[in-house]
Amino acid sequence: MKNVSVLRGDRKILDGINLNISRGENVALIGPNGSGKSTFIKLITSSIYPSYTGDDTVCRLFGASRWNIGELRSRLGIVTNELQYDFHNEITGYEAVLSGFFSSIGLFTNHKVTEEMKRKAGETIETLEVSHLKYKKIESMSSGESRRFLIARALVNEPEVLILDEPSNSLDIASLIKFHNTLRTIASQKTKIILVTHSVSDIIPEIGRFIFFKEGKIFADGKREEVFTSAKLSELFDISVKLTQIDGVCALNINDAGKS
Repeated sequence: MKNVSVLRGDRKILDGINLNISRGENVALIGPNGSGKSTFIKLITSSIYPSYTGDDTVCRLFGASRWNIGELRSRLGIVTNELQYDFHNEITGYEAVLSGFFSSIGLFTNHKVTEEMKRKAGETIETLEVSHLKYKKIESMSSGESRRFLIARALVNEPEVLILDEPSNSLDIASLIKFHNTLRTIASQKTKIILVTHSVSDIIPEIGRFIFFKEGKIFADGKREEVFTSAKLSELFDISVKLTQIDGVCALNINDAGKS
């Protein structure tokens, strides 16, 4: 992306973004609520386009500026909270995963499910350790259970990149630990992760690059040891905090020295 801006009314949601994410990178996008993270993801998934399209504006995915959405979705796996809300019908976990082959919410009569699709869906469900739940309705699962099925749905096409938008919302501690293990398994394989969050508890050790968003702009961008620090996070969230990292689990605490 070069000089990319997105307007909502007369307000810039994203303001002059310049960014390149290379293949093979596991990346975390962190920022406060309203910092532009979700809008940035909509650009990546071609749900929206830049508000300006002058000669100095570039927005390319895998080298192309325009995409057939179906083709793009075969290279990008996407899991959002909005997607989870869409699965409110009588859809089982297995059906949800199979629907990933068609980029649909559930299966329809015009969908031809092949034996190869069934095999791949079964393998992916097993990898995410939810085989025992595959005939359970998505809407009756816990948040952690349904989240793993949606990740399986995103992975059946073996995408190059898995995009996770605020993935741990509503997960309890046990579910969060299982979720971390799932992400670590994915990140160590050929599919890479773009993790979008405002919570450092989502961060796994395999994330090597951090991009901080603030007020619609890139506030910081760099390697883990350069950017993912107490000082930078304090600036990002406008409060003095201390970052702790123990066995791959991250947490932010209010810095006592920063209290008035």
